[in-house]
Amino acid sequence: MKAVSLISGGLDSTLATYLVKQQGIEVIGVNFRTPFCACPAARRGGCAGKEAQKFLKIPLKLIFIGEEMLKIVKNPRFGYGQGLNPCIDCKILMLRKAKKIMEEEGAEFVITGEVLGQRPMSQKREIMELIERESGLEGRILRPLCTRHLPPTIPEREGWVRREELLDIQGRSRKVQMMLAEKIGLKEYPSPAGGCLLTDPTFSRRMRDLMENNPEFGLREVELLKLGRHFRLSSGIKAVVGRNEEENEKIERLRVPEEVVLQVEGGKGAVVLLEARAEKGDMEEGGKLAAFYSKKREDREVKVLWNKGKERGEVVVEPEKVGRMI
Repeated sequence: MKAVSLISGGLDSTLATYLVKQQGIEVIGVNFRTPFCACPAARRGGCAGKEAQKFLKIPLKLIFIGEEMLKIVKNPRFGYGQGLNPCIDCKILMLRKAKKIMEEEGAEFVITGEVLGQRPMSQKREIMELIERESGLEGRILRPLCTRHLPPTIPEREGWVRREELLDIQGRSRKVQMMLAEKIGLKEYPSPAGGCLLTDPTFSRRMRDLMENNPEFGLREVELLKLGRHFRLSSGIKAVVGRNEEENEKIERLRVPEEVVLQVEGGKGAVVLLEARAEKGDMEEGGKLAAFYSKKREDREVKVLWNKGKERGEVVVEPEKVGRMI
């Protein structure tokens, strides 16, 4: 008997998979990565699910759902949470994909680490039922951590798994999970907070600004939202200001030739990126930001170099924090 498990790399999904695997079920893990993953491993370009995979000793499929997530964020059928997090639509997307993998692998059900009442938007009983219907997995989603608070699923009714060996956790406390982790020797797992950037107030604010000013944005623009300080200049032009050398390098890699890059002469200080439609006045304001976020902040006049494609130039400015920070 096979099952597919949604592996986030967090404690709950690891424990849920462990409980089912202990009953002799062959488990295939699936880790879905979005442009909005906020865990340290994802920020490094890696996968949080890898550590869980090592502990569980299961195969793990890594699937990036970037473009599909952008469509959902732009127009979620079931709305947003407190930030710009379309949790219900996101869960449905992942489960639809898990269903396809389940069918391809000859598996019979899908495992998730959900706990009834843990998440305010997507882990209410009526919402869980909605998600099951919309994903086409009615009766085939097993939630081992809160199974005994929910109606029996097909895997239980058919005798593939023993309901009495699954759990009855409810609410936001993680005491039971942590005790179980200690019991089975699971020592390292990430904090449950901050898993999605769309729940972060600062990132959500930047995201709203991007959606309002550039509705046709893509993955590149989302990656830029994760870097630096963001400003709207007096003309409405967007400016992204690097905070350190690493961010400067990332901004340079993400830029397209039509965009403007400014930095103080000598290259010591922030890289400032302006939209392609930037004009002379914008370059002066961008230059002021580049000078302000450099070691020449106290100087009366600073020479700032700019380039746009093959064009090169300079502006001499007084360091100043201009525009509206997003």
